[in-house]
Amino acid sequence: MSAIAEGGDASIEVIKVLFTLHPGMDALDFVGPLEVLTWAQHDVKDPATKAFQCTFAAAQEHTTTNQGCTFKAHIDFKEAQKRLKEFDVMVVPGGGTDEVLKTKSEPLQIIKAFADLQTRDPNRERTLMSVCTGSLFLGHMGILAGLSATTHPDYYTKFEIVCSEAAKRDLAERTDVLEERYVVNNLRFDLGENMDENPYIRRRSDGRRPSNARKGSNAWRESNTRRESNARRLALRLGGLRVITAGGITSGIDAALYLVGAMVSDDSAQEVARKLQHTWNKGVVVDGLNV
Repeated sequence: MSAIAEGGDASIEVIKVLFTLHPGMDALDFVGPLEVLTWAQHDVKDPATKAFQCTFAAAQEHTTTNQGCTFKAHIDFKEAQKRLKEFDVMVVPGGGTDEVLKTKSEPLQIIKAFADLQTRDPNRERTLMSVCTGSLFLGHMGILAGLSATTHPDYYTKFEIVCSEAAKRDLAERTDVLEERYVVNNLRFDLGENMDENPYIRRRSDGRRPSNARKGSNAWRESNTRRESNARRLALRLGGLRVITAGGITSGIDAALYLVGAMVSDDSAQEVARKLQHTWNKGVVVDGLNV
């Protein structure tokens, strides 16, 4: 189960996030979503109700990015594998992809393990999110087969090749590559009676702000326990794993705001965007089901 928020209120759970770090990654792919998630609160007026708890995993204690800055990991990948069941969300930055794909090194194995965990245990809601070229890792491991996805605009062609090669290798369905800020597969939370008015369904044609509000973090927590939801989740691809791929670098901020909106509340996401002085650019959602 997720941890309890700082305030000690047992009705408020902290969503546990694992960030994977690798040499040559792009710093903003990591820091952008991290900034969003660490600002998010269940109650926008109460700093003690932080919604997310973030952990960094890497092969070595220190990881140097493409920009030359170094980040310190909390745990190594071996420990992260042992503790994988603890985490609700995994965030995979891009950058430095060529070396990782060439050497078949981490975070490839832990990404696959997280996806496999959802397939084996669909009773819990999990999310796998990549930023920028981090989607190439997901594509290479066959996780995006039959899904829609995006990546950095300069890598669309390479992304299509990587996904195509994985589909041929695994005899799987192709990946539909979209040119969007972010793409969400296997959407999950209470949609309400009118899907067209739900604030989390962002389609190309959706140019207006919907009127109704989501139930907030309670809906996310309840989705992990409802028997009906669990049965429907099992029928989805990857055991219902929510897969989010974000485009070029700053789109990771937008995708993280979507995650806050979907798992906490729209008010929380809007408040984080205000604090960051960031205009939230919406992506698209596919295969949205009320589970």
